Amino acid sequence: MTETPSRRPARILLVEDNPADVRLTREMLAEAKIRNDLLVAETAEEAETYLGLGDEPGEPPPDLVLLDLDLPVKSGHDLLDEMKSAPDLRRVPVVILTSSEAEQDVVKSYDLHANAYVTKPVDLDEVAKIVRSIDEFWLQVVRLPTEDGRGSGAYGADDG
Repeated sequence: MTETPSRRPARILLVEDNPADVRLTREMLAEAKIRNDLLVAETAEEAETYLGLGDEPGEPPPDLVLLDLDLPVKSGHDLLDEMKSAPDLRRVPVVILTSSEAEQDVVKSYDLHANAYVTKPVDLDEVAKIVRSIDEFWLQVVRLPTEDGRGSGAYGADDG
């Protein structure tokens, strides 16, 4: 990934309750040399706090959310529905990153406006490939709106 000093690290919110998957994702992001500020929420409720979906204001919205569906108490689908219903969060890309291969989960995720659905692979090389693909597409190729909504790249393409 080619970087310029003016680009800020991508803010990625990983919503994942499995510590091994969190560690693996963190390692793969580092190995792919992706400049990021990784926030980790182990539950949908913790993610709601980061996102400002509760009573308290949250942090600035992430640039990308990696969301597991199988979470304790509240499901990833419930969190996705909340995010896509919130005006200040609906443009944040959400990649479902889950072990579920169930067609109903795929359909429901897209019905709730997920931007992508990826089944977690078992093979370590495949995990690295997925992380690199997420970086290349969502953080380098795609133009995402900035926090002020003007659409200039925050860490992607230069405005010039």
